[in-house]
Amino acid sequence: MNKKVLIVTGDAVDCLEIYYPYYRCLEENVDVTIASPTKKKLQTVCHDFLPEMETYTELMGYKIDSHASVDDIQPEEYDALILPGGRAPEYIRMNPKVQEIAAHFLTENKPLGVICHGQQILTTVREYMQGRQVTAYTACRPEVEASGVEYVETGLHVDGNLVTGHAWPDLPGFMREFFNLLTAKEEAGV
Repeated sequence: MNKKVLIVTGDAVDCLEIYYPYYRCLEENVDVTIASPTKKKLQTVCHDFLPEMETYTELMGYKIDSHASVDDIQPEEYDALILPGGRAPEYIRMNPKVQEIAAHFLTENKPLGVICHGQQILTTVREYMQGRQVTAYTACRPEVEASGVEYVETGLHVDGNLVTGHAWPDLPGFMREFFNLLTAKEEAGV
């Protein structure tokens, strides 16, 4: 597979939601770029669910290098986009270049994978999301619905060029569907 995938994130990205897609892309010989507001070593976080807690926990995770600043990204050079979750989407969504990148993949109908809190980014480009169905981490449901998008109560959902996942336990199916979209685009000769 001779494709270029862009992952846009920042500090406090969930460790599994960045590492799993990144390494899966590398395994499939996909050229993958991690971009963040500033090119730097990003601090990941590990989210987990404990039976005695009503919310998830957060611990510091491994660090991972961002390859580029979002300001240096030309989205037309990429075939697909992944927006991982964690707390990163909450703050990077206000970056105009992040919004421009997300809008590009929606308007150009390119494969777009969004998992967990990554939906917070798409709420800032709501004009391109009307009529769509997505899933996301349950706590993001009010923001998704407030942006005029239909929230689907499943762990994984595909709507056209958009694959969305609830949280990191959904990553195997999420990446399978993401690669299905990427392969379909390739087979269509686009």
